[in-house]
Amino acid sequence: MTSSSEVRPAQRGRERAGAGLALRGATLGRPGVLVLEGLDLEVVSGEILSVVGPSGCGKSTLLRTLAGLLPPLVGAATQDGSPLTGPAADRALVFQEDALLPWRTLRANVELPLAISGVPRNERRAQAASWLDRVGLADLARQLPHRVSGGQRQRAQLARALAARPRAVLMDEPFGALDAQTRAGMQDLLVEVLRGTGATVVFVTHDVDEALFLGDRVALLGSGRLTAVRDIPRPRDRAAHDDPAHVALRRDVLTSLSI
Repeated sequence: MTSSSEVRPAQRGRERAGAGLALRGATLGRPGVLVLEGLDLEVVSGEILSVVGPSGCGKSTLLRTLAGLLPPLVGAATQDGSPLTGPAADRALVFQEDALLPWRTLRANVELPLAISGVPRNERRAQAASWLDRVGLADLARQLPHRVSGGQRQRAQLARALAARPRAVLMDEPFGALDAQTRAGMQDLLVEVLRGTGATVVFVTHDVDEALFLGDRVALLGSGRLTAVRDIPRPRDRAAHDDPAHVALRRDVLTSLSI
C-alpha cells in the first residue's frame, strides 16, 4: 500500500506490527437506526486508510465500530482475525476535540496511558518527554491545555495516543477545527511521527484533499454503504497535487461521492 520509498522503518527494534482490522458483511448503527449496510472492508497492517464521505454518511460510526465501542448489528468486526469484543489498549482513538484533561499538564496528559498500563514513573516521564519533543512541544511540557493553542493541544493529543505504542490509531476528523495552515502542518507531522511506529491508521475526514494526502488508500462512503476503495499514488508529496494521476483520482473520488 505504501511505495518502497515510504515503508516505515523500525525504530531501534521497537516497531510493533500494526493491527489488521476488518469488517465482513457488516451492518452498522443501532437497533432501529441502520447507518451502513453490507460492509466488506479490510484495513491492512501498517497502512493509513483514509475514510471520506459527506457529513452524516456514517464515517464516525465506522470508526467507533473498529474501536470496539459499537458492535455490528449484522456481520463481524475483527482484529487480526479475532472478533472485536470491546475497546482495547492497543487501539487508540483521536478526536476532533482534543479531550486533554484540563487539570493535567501536557506532560501529565501524555503520561496518562502509560500510568494506566503500569509503566514506572521515571520511565513514563522519559517516554512522555520524548514524545513531546517529537511533536515540537518540549518547551511546553509543564503548561496546562488552556495555556496553549488548538494546534498545540492536538499535537499533545497525538503524542498521548502514540505514547502507549498502540497497534491501531483511529482518528475522527482530528484536524477539522484547525485553520488551513495549522491543519497542513498537522498532516505533515502525523506522517512524520507515524514513521517507525508500525501502527495501522484509520483516518476519517470529509476533506478529499486531506484524505488523498494522508492515505495509502481511500475508502469512500455514501448512500449508506461503502462505494469504493482506491489506491493512492505515491510518493506522498504536496507538489504532486497537479500530477495527472492525482488529478484523475481526485476527480474519480469526487464523482463517486457525488460532491
